[in-house]
Amino acid sequence: MRNWRSTTAVLAVIPLLATACDAEAQGEGGDLSADLTGAGATFPNPLFQDWQYEYAFEQPGVHINYQSIGSGGGIEQFLQDTVDFGSSERYLDDDELDAARDQRGCDPIQFPVIFGSVVPAVDNPDLEGLVLDAATLAAIFDREITSYDDEAIAELNPDMDLPDQEIVPVHRSDGSGTTYVFTNYLSHEVEEWDEEYGAHTEIDWAEGTVGGQGNEGVAGGVLQNEGGFGYLNQSYIQEEDDLYPVSVINADGNAIEPTLEATTAASDEAEIPEDYRFDINDVGGEGFPIAGTNWIFAYECGYDDDTAEALRDYWTWATQTEEADELAVELGYAPMGPELKERVAGEIERINVEDE
Repeated sequence: MRNWRSTTAVLAVIPLLATACDAEAQGEGGDLSADLTGAGATFPNPLFQDWQYEYAFEQPGVHINYQSIGSGGGIEQFLQDTVDFGSSERYLDDDELDAARDQRGCDPIQFPVIFGSVVPAVDNPDLEGLVLDAATLAAIFDREITSYDDEAIAELNPDMDLPDQEIVPVHRSDGSGTTYVFTNYLSHEVEEWDEEYGAHTEIDWAEGTVGGQGNEGVAGGVLQNEGGFGYLNQSYIQEEDDLYPVSVINADGNAIEPTLEATTAASDEAEIPEDYRFDINDVGGEGFPIAGTNWIFAYECGYDDDTAEALRDYWTWATQTEEADELAVELGYAPMGPELKERVAGEIERINVEDE
């Protein structure tokens, strides 16, 4: 298992350095040339960095700078027209779509690229294999449940020796699609949570919780606070040896570990409409119930020819090639299925279509 923390800084720099090299240093390359800027979700950042690095061998003249600032920041920068593409774990709502049209003078485009799970995690090896449900998760972050040996947790874990230890809930402090996926699940499953907090990228959290910037900050908050308990993207969990994922009971009453197979099973249950605005709820079978999607935002107009061609080529490579899928699976993400890939390929072709 790779230690993601020790490689983060390197991976963040490599794409920029590698794409600055000439085609001869990287092998055969394409003939595109553009500087692409994007910003948004931390959820796909480990994968995006790997994608950017590998794509540079295909098109060394295309330089991609993706800033992992959170889904809220990605939506804001996209709507302010300061980036070529935005990224979020929450789709654009009606007001945001209208704002995008007003800003650019043409229709925005949003399409999914990858699926992943949002995983509750603890820092205590004695709690490895802990099982929770939506009600206990909501109660932990609402501070109704404050100790690991609480009766409600004990009922779900009859064979586990639960410690008399305070739970320190750690959440995202920035505008976050990961928070949206997590709170959408809680809102869908727990009426009291929906009434008090709802599903948003930013939440007015209960007193006694701890905030962390990005998935990295949440992981740090869990590890630095005895009794830490947080929610993170699946890839961050699998790259950190000191975090222990929690199994969650799904709609069929099955306690599901957050494996790649369980994420894929959840994504298979998603009903995806023509406008690509959807949530993954009521996951049963072998699916992990807290699953989400990453969307990319672009426009039908306003790019110069080189930028538009590079955007289409990069996202086609990322969503349609076996190489990109293999990188996703390695990091714990679930690629799209064949039918959805075909639909998304058509959306990518809409980029800058009005100016051509």
